[in-house]
Amino acid sequence: MYVRTIYATGDPARLDAVAETVRTEGRELVSAQPGYRGMGLFVDRELGKLLVGSWWEDEASRQASDETLRGQRTEMLAPFAQTAAIDSWEAAVARRAEDLGPGAGFRLVRMDVEPTDMDLLVETFRETALPRLQTIPGLKGTSLLLDRDRGRAAVATVYADRDTLAASRSTVAAVRGEATAKARFTTQSLEEFEVVLATAVPHI
Repeated sequence: MYVRTIYATGDPARLDAVAETVRTEGRELVSAQPGYRGMGLFVDRELGKLLVGSWWEDEASRQASDETLRGQRTEMLAPFAQTAAIDSWEAAVARRAEDLGPGAGFRLVRMDVEPTDMDLLVETFRETALPRLQTIPGLKGTSLLLDRDRGRAAVATVYADRDTLAASRSTVAAVRGEATAKARFTTQSLEEFEVVLATAVPHI
């Protein structure tokens, strides 16, 4: 599967209205596109950040939907977004068994990886990190996303609520440290969000 992410920043006072529009009208638009497989919407109300991820059956569907929805997306985000970054990813791993909504917590870790080490990262994540992550209380899903051409990766984890998200930080830091030593990646950012919407996606 393939993923498109939209990362927008703006005035926190304008975030809720745009997030609601994306949750309702945006989801309806995206889910009507051929090849659609799921969607996530995450916010940081304190700092004014909005992250949208959409999942696609194949790269052709992702590209076609991007072209079809570009105008509507710009119009929908305009009342809030001062900046917006749009990225495309290959989903190497996806584990999420149920739909989640408000109250759940989301963590995103962005990494730099040498393109020649991408397969090593996937192997390390599957064999070392994933089994340990799945024992964490409250964990509801995790994904590993790759941008092989640009040497980037991202790990996304979803938790039942903000308390279990907070309680997981030490364990996840230890897992990340062990994986770093094996897979030779560099963590570039670590962020946490509130879940507005996260639909289940097929396991990879």
